[in-house]
Amino acid sequence: MANELFWIRIPKDAVPSRPRLTPAIADVRRAVRETLRDHQAVAGDLILVACSGGPDSLALAAALAFEGPRAGLKIASITVDHQMQAGSAEVAQQTLSKLQVLGYESATVATVQVGKAGGPEAAAREARYLEIENLARLLNAKFVLLGHTLDDQAETVLLGLARGSGARSLNGMAVRNGIYLRPLLRISRETVQKFCEDSGLQPWLDPMNHDLAYTRVKVRNVILPMLENELGPGISLALTRTADSLREDDEVLSQLANAAFSEVARLQATQIIFSVPRFKDLPLAIRHRVFALALQKLAAPEFARVHILAVDALVDDWHGQKPLTLPGVRVERTGESITLKTTKTLKSGAC
Repeated sequence: MANELFWIRIPKDAVPSRPRLTPAIADVRRAVRETLRDHQAVAGDLILVACSGGPDSLALAAALAFEGPRAGLKIASITVDHQMQAGSAEVAQQTLSKLQVLGYESATVATVQVGKAGGPEAAAREARYLEIENLARLLNAKFVLLGHTLDDQAETVLLGLARGSGARSLNGMAVRNGIYLRPLLRISRETVQKFCEDSGLQPWLDPMNHDLAYTRVKVRNVILPMLENELGPGISLALTRTADSLREDDEVLSQLANAAFSEVARLQATQIIFSVPRFKDLPLAIRHRVFALALQKLAAPEFARVHILAVDALVDDWHGQKPLTLPGVRVERTGESITLKTTKTLKSGAC
């Protein structure tokens, strides 16, 4: 079945009654207003919001419906039906009705087929973002707003820590990533739930958010509450502060790595060749990022630290070792050169 799009044009006179301004409503609206201002959204721009109907995205959509028109912005929404639960089409249509009441000029329900690659969560995410990006291009949207909260950020950092990820994974989600904006990363899940309550909104409560078979759900409902209970309140905020600090460091190191890559690497059709003497002089943190850039260009998966150390051994402890066959690449040292060669067929222009 092909993906299906349903469009509804919302009459301009479908304006909801204005809720009483409460601290939660003020906080969420302010977060949306300041994020759009800080990223230079100007009158006439179209802002697309992704709304599942859950508390986070519904609060975000409601805040955008209030702030957007006051800034001269055009607003639109997309609701993605993943068809992974019974009654998902009905939930999508109910969400659409709520968006109509909020006053959206246009709204879209995208029905998608979710594949299996990478597991259900990853496959659903891939299908969802594909539809969002397609609609953003169609509407020429300046930005797409996503409803990730402070609690989502804390969960992301904790998951990265548990998996032994590097700084890039631990720095969590950025407020801006390309056309995507996350205005609620400083707003707690409790606040967005209070926003919905104060606004008279009835969000959809996804039953999958209580299924402990999903790792993120287990972190949300078991691990973080346990840490809060044992170590005291404020764990989520502390994790997000850690992410902010690591992101600042990673941005600087990534810039240095990009500059170093251009100096020590030579790109060919299916391989990248490093000059060992020049590469060896780089600090380890830069070396590892240079390798990460090479892997990205070769369309290979990210290395685990054990793989990075094996490659480093070809630099610092070279005694004629055999080539390394690692996920997606073959790594070989010959004389004063180290070659990373893809084991995949690259699309034209990939390097």
